Amino acid sequence: MTTVLIVDDSSIDQRIAAECVEKMGAQSEFAGDAQEALQVIEERLPDVLLTDLVMPGMSGMELVATIRERAPAVPIIVMTGKGSEQAAIDALKAGATSYISKANLLRDLEDTLRSVLAVVSSRQAREQIRGYLQGAEIQFILDYQPGATHALVGFVQSLLESVNFCSSSELMQTCTAVSEVVTNALEHGNLELDSALRCEPDNVYRKLAIERAGMEPYRSRRAYVTIRLEAEQVTFRVRDEGPGFDPGSLPDPTDPEFLTRPCGRGILLVQTFMDEVHFNDIGNEVTLIKRRRTPVESAAPC
Repeated sequence: MTTVLIVDDSSIDQRIAAECVEKMGAQSEFAGDAQEALQVIEERLPDVLLTDLVMPGMSGMELVATIRERAPAVPIIVMTGKGSEQAAIDALKAGATSYISKANLLRDLEDTLRSVLAVVSSRQAREQIRGYLQGAEIQFILDYQPGATHALVGFVQSLLESVNFCSSSELMQTCTAVSEVVTNALEHGNLELDSALRCEPDNVYRKLAIERAGMEPYRSRRAYVTIRLEAEQVTFRVRDEGPGFDPGSLPDPTDPEFLTRPCGRGILLVQTFMDEVHFNDIGNEVTLIKRRRTPVESAAPC
């Protein structure tokens, strides 16, 4: 059952809000102030947070900011009193999902909740389908074409979003890592482009890439991408048809000199964003593993 946590120091307003919540078939939970709300959320995440902005101790505004940091997936509706319109705007900027005037609580709360819960329902459906997921494997074969990597990364983003695999920030990091290794396979592997050329003027790197894309043996080479999605992890395997390289020759990406170079930062990003990174012996295949974290792990500060 959908749960709405109502945070208000007024017991009267709590009862009014609860009447609307329960009329919709949802369950109400209560907290008399922001600190109590945080204690409740540490024990279990509500589906929606409905909070007053003006309360003793920690304000509703501070609560919004804290919840956004600790539990970014929980939608927040703020309740405003007369004269606190600017506070409502500030709360929306801080991460609130919607707002409602206390003067119109009985009239507007049900519609506002239904709108927000429609989003929650979609998220819960994605969580449910992820629970049924046993495994799915998808394969792609790419050549050096404008937009190919971008299209693949867009697919990866949609796939992981469809099962609520990770937080928004982790999703961006995962897509960045996939983009790096696919680009590496197409350009450094198949076209045998030296990454040092990126540092050269006059766009030498890109001009040579276009030239080799029309020449043999480079033109016939392909990159093979396999995505294996399971309930608790996703694996990306990317193989090119180039001559490969010695994985042991990779520089330490944390070396200060390496960090300041204008090129060659891809390995640092990939190793930072992924849980595991493995190369085959000849260096023409890399496997990336990203494990799913619990909501608490994802929300924890780094």
